[in-house]
Amino acid sequence: MLKILVTALICLGATQAVAQESGAISSRDSVSMAKLIKDGYEIKSSSWTGSKLFVFLQKDNSAYACEFANVTNTRCGSIN
Repeated sequence: MLKILVTALICLGATQAVAQESGAISSRDSVSMAKLIKDGYEIKSSSWTGSKLFVFLQKDNSAYACEFANVTNTRCGSIN
């Protein structure tokens, strides 16, 4: 069930990824989740905190945390 929820959020979040600049880096130095997945990052875990969902992605020794405040407000940042 969790995989279905995360997959749905990824698909819905793709709308935001299309709207971001081509380098997928915004002025807040956040990366889109769509860009990370395209680059080979895998979803390793997720966690609800209040009204936000955090998704953790990893590729080799690099990891990112993505915050979903809502479907259109998503940001990811490096955690290592």
